[in-house]
Amino acid sequence: MLEHFAAVLAPTNLLVILVCTFYGAFVGAMPGLTATMAVALLVPFTYFMDPLAAVSAIVATTTTAIFAGDISGALLKIPGTPASAAYVEDSYAIARAGKPRTVLFTALLTASLGGIIGVAILTAAAPQLARFAVRFSSYEAFWLASLGLTCAVFVGTSSVARNFASLFIGLIIASVGIDVVVGHPRFTFGSVELLNGISFIPAMIGMFALSELLRNAQSRDPGRLATMVVEPVGEALRAAFGHVRRYKLNVGRSGVLGTLIGALPGAGADIAAWIAYALSRRLSRSPEKYGRGHIEGVVDGGSANNAAVAGAWTPAIVFGIPGDSVTAIAIGVLLMKGLTPGPQIFTTDAALVYTLFGSFFLANVLMLFSGFLAILAATRLLRAPRAVLMPMVLALSLVGGYAITASTTAIWIILALGALGFFMERARIPIAPAILGIVLGRILEDNFMVSMLKARGQIAPFFARDESLVLGVLTLALWAFLLLRAGREILRPRPLQRKT
Repeated sequence: MLEHFAAVLAPTNLLVILVCTFYGAFVGAMPGLTATMAVALLVPFTYFMDPLAAVSAIVATTTTAIFAGDISGALLKIPGTPASAAYVEDSYAIARAGKPRTVLFTALLTASLGGIIGVAILTAAAPQLARFAVRFSSYEAFWLASLGLTCAVFVGTSSVARNFASLFIGLIIASVGIDVVVGHPRFTFGSVELLNGISFIPAMIGMFALSELLRNAQSRDPGRLATMVVEPVGEALRAAFGHVRRYKLNVGRSGVLGTLIGALPGAGADIAAWIAYALSRRLSRSPEKYGRGHIEGVVDGGSANNAAVAGAWTPAIVFGIPGDSVTAIAIGVLLMKGLTPGPQIFTTDAALVYTLFGSFFLANVLMLFSGFLAILAATRLLRAPRAVLMPMVLALSLVGGYAITASTTAIWIILALGALGFFMERARIPIAPAILGIVLGRILEDNFMVSMLKARGQIAPFFARDESLVLGVLTLALWAFLLLRAGREILRPRPLQRKT
């Protein structure tokens, strides 16, 4: 293993990892550009690389791009990835309070530590995790998606009713497109481009970015965008290291949790971040601060994010089952290179596996350097006048949405959902649950319909397996708790308002 780890430090491979960490930081920090898109754009270059360098490039790009999604989330309230949306309210509130570098340096340190924890678990227990992950069927996938959606309602800062309203808005948007069973178009209004549904990237750009731009445009403040104060670098670094020391147990807990959830096929960093954030709030001594600028939620969500990236490679390498969209692309690259992921890969291509582990570790270390420079460059943007910065953000948002689908329909989606997000916040309906509903809605529906077809309409098979029984009971228990909490909110006496 040490010999293969040493191969990672070869000058060519080291240069590939270093360049790709900067590339991932740039793409991830741009509004609308995701880690999946960064890896997809990298595929043509892998034709000219040997297999080890190609895998290292994908690993380094993904690792850094997942973290870099926090940069636009904290500074502009535009999460770069759906996983970043779990704690964007906290990171943005902290940045608005004059500590944008503090929250970003904290996110960088916890992302690196979470990724290293994920690599350590992946190295030690990859075959065992894969044997557990391969047992997941459509029943477990349905309950896992349901649990993720439930956590969005559970951790919302508004009332249960408003959180549910936001979630159902997202699920309605996710239902646009071809019905998975009968093949009938739904809510497409005759548009061929909507048959594949609404991509979550234009939806996220519209509901977060455009709605925030509309609120800033409505503001009479003639100053800079969001009127953020940027603290000195030294002060921010000291505060960030202090947060990591204070919440070191949170980093370890969420790193392990993120790895385990990431190892489940189809789960990925999105569900991992939301579940880790929900668990963090549940176990915190000050849960009332979450969603209003509490660094603890950023620590848990950020470390779970990057740990899940490593975990997603477990089923991909050992069984050829992609854990997320990035590993699906990676499997294609490996097949193109004549390498077949599977149980025999530890004996037939051991060098590839251990180079993957070494590249993950090295990428998480080098990310500290590239991420530091990306944070310094991004916070410089806050000094631009609002009249200059707002059009730039709008242009980048529209270009990012168009780049996903290569269709002007994405621009109309951004505009429509941006207006919807603006009015949702005016009505005090949170946006984050809606985004998770859009991301997981199709996964939920697909696995539910497949499960119902296998079960011939019976409910009992949803609880027949040990894994599905545990997930199902846990999800239903959370639903019951949320309904009880909603009942208490409705029955709670409200103070009388005097007429003026």
